[in-house]
Amino acid sequence: MPFLTIAFPEIDPIAISIGPIAIRWYALAYIAGIVLGWLYARALVKNERLWGGPAPITLLQLDDFILWVTIGIIVGGRAGYVLFYNPAFFAEHPAQIFVLWNGGMSFHGGFLGCVAAVMLFCRKNDIPILSLGDITTGVGPIGLFLGRLANFIKGELWGRPADSSVPWAMVFPDGGPLPRHPSQLYEAGLEGLLLFIVLAVMIRMGALKRPGLILGSFIAIYAIARIISEFFREPDPQLGFLWGGLTMGMLLSVPMIIAGAILIVMAWRKAPEHLQKYI
Repeated sequence: MPFLTIAFPEIDPIAISIGPIAIRWYALAYIAGIVLGWLYARALVKNERLWGGPAPITLLQLDDFILWVTIGIIVGGRAGYVLFYNPAFFAEHPAQIFVLWNGGMSFHGGFLGCVAAVMLFCRKNDIPILSLGDITTGVGPIGLFLGRLANFIKGELWGRPADSSVPWAMVFPDGGPLPRHPSQLYEAGLEGLLLFIVLAVMIRMGALKRPGLILGSFIAIYAIARIISEFFREPDPQLGFLWGGLTMGMLLSVPMIIAGAILIVMAWRKAPEHLQKYI
């Protein structure tokens, strides 16, 4: 073990326990991410200066949307994990699909579920899809940051083995004897904190006046951050490395870069128009 290796902090994965009821940090991360994201989204909607006038969605509609996007994230995240990361296991044990408390969520699946929620809600309420997408992805890094911290506390999704040049390497409880990169913290910093700061600055500079710009930037920047993080993250054991040392996370992120770039170009080619609808 390297001389400067940091001991993994032993944090009880159960945050609150009342009799037979146990609330885990993982669940609290989801709850806190949704609540904090909702509060931030309300602040964005109320700030007319960011939109150049009234926002294209009301606070009441935003409040209604929270349930839709929560369902989309949970259903999509679980479906993505089942289909992308462990289809063989769940084909043999279909009942395990519904055992969410054992973990197993995919960001890419959750993102697709979120996209479906946005599109369906906008169709039902006659709201510009790209504008609601901008709001949703503008607050999304809050949940990503908290979720990665929860992964770290739970001691899952650890990094690849590190050498002595990485003094912050850790020996994870279920990761074997080798010191590893705390890749969950790398992802929390890149996909959560850094992405939030970049999007927040863009929003303050008027990006919400160009529908789709925040959405496209979120998609592209997240994908780049995820690919970088995958170089330090241990692949899921049931998949391992794929072609040429690529991982599933890398492959799923490539189309996101393309889609994000297309949305960014579309947003910049359009002159800023107040309440312009994109379907």
